[in-house]
Amino acid sequence: MDIAIYTLTSELHDEKAVGAVTQEFLGSLGIDYTLKGNDYADYGSSTLSVIYVRTGGTEGIFKRLLPQLRQQSQAPFYLLTSGKSNSLAASMEILSYLQQNYMQGEIIHGCTDYIARRLTTLTKVSEAKRKLNGTRYGIIGQPSDWLISSAADPKAVRTKLGIDLIEVPIEELIEGVSKMAQGEMPDRIYEALKVIVEKHQLQGFTLRCFDLLTAVHNTGCLALARLNAEGIVAGCEGDVPAMLSMAITNALLGVSGFQANPSQINPETGEMLFAHCTIPLNMVEHYELDTHFESGIGVGIRGYMKEGPVTIFKVSGDLKRSFMAEGELVRNQAKPDLCRTQQVIQLADTQQTSYFLTHPIGNHHIITPGNNCKLFEDFMAAL
Repeated sequence: MDIAIYTLTSELHDEKAVGAVTQEFLGSLGIDYTLKGNDYADYGSSTLSVIYVRTGGTEGIFKRLLPQLRQQSQAPFYLLTSGKSNSLAASMEILSYLQQNYMQGEIIHGCTDYIARRLTTLTKVSEAKRKLNGTRYGIIGQPSDWLISSAADPKAVRTKLGIDLIEVPIEELIEGVSKMAQGEMPDRIYEALKVIVEKHQLQGFTLRCFDLLTAVHNTGCLALARLNAEGIVAGCEGDVPAMLSMAITNALLGVSGFQANPSQINPETGEMLFAHCTIPLNMVEHYELDTHFESGIGVGIRGYMKEGPVTIFKVSGDLKRSFMAEGELVRNQAKPDLCRTQQVIQLADTQQTSYFLTHPIGNHHIITPGNNCKLFEDFMAAL
């Protein structure tokens, strides 16, 4: 882990004594770090920069340093403290001052196991933000006509995530498919999409995929499943907020997530059914090929993900709202009257079904394996 720890120490305290406490405290955390001391010249250059408030009486020192630190980094301030020598009290005063001046921060304090876990999580968040910064995500064709609430704010996306949204005409893909002389149609769609990704230097995209049904009489379901498994975020229906949710998911967890529609909800039990015709192939234990549900043509994927803990995640197109909920994938099913990949999920908090019925962020949501709510919350809080 690329963690840099800088120190704040009052001149009234004996450096030898404070140094011994520092060595013992940081050594007890059991994590890799670089101790920078009180030299803040490269503050913000590491994946995670942490300020270790070693003693009380350091509030004024921090205030004098603040203009320099703010110029070097816009990340939240993470104040580590052991609690000794009035360091917790000083950290609270510093954090209060930051918040009064509309800056973000957090005091990292507690048992050594908690501190180590917290620093590990914050490092993952910082790494994800760095991965996304300066990336390019394509919108191949306009969002599908029925996605009337799924627009995005390109300025907010660029400012908060560092992502540039690149519009690519759907005709470019259709023409590219026609130039692929060999192979089955799903493979030709896959190859044509890879050409677009390389040409426009994209790290991911969302595709107005239903246009392919009339243009080339096939679907993008298999191509998207393969590309997601290869690390290229590939979303459906031109849904930009869903694509952004997948991009965040990929940066944090290394998988794009399953973009799916809630198909049934039981508000009393918290059981939900999600379905879609494609899923990243690196998220399933096995899969079957079927037709695309709505059209009955082309190729749809029935993927079977491992049962167990899952997290549902979604951000709005302006990044002002987000939703995350943990649950249990209790079974995969294969009913003929739904999109081909079908997951029955039991929400951990039954009351969270009200979000879907009263204040949803569009229809598509992203399902990821594992309990990841805290990681998503920390990421959104750091924007």
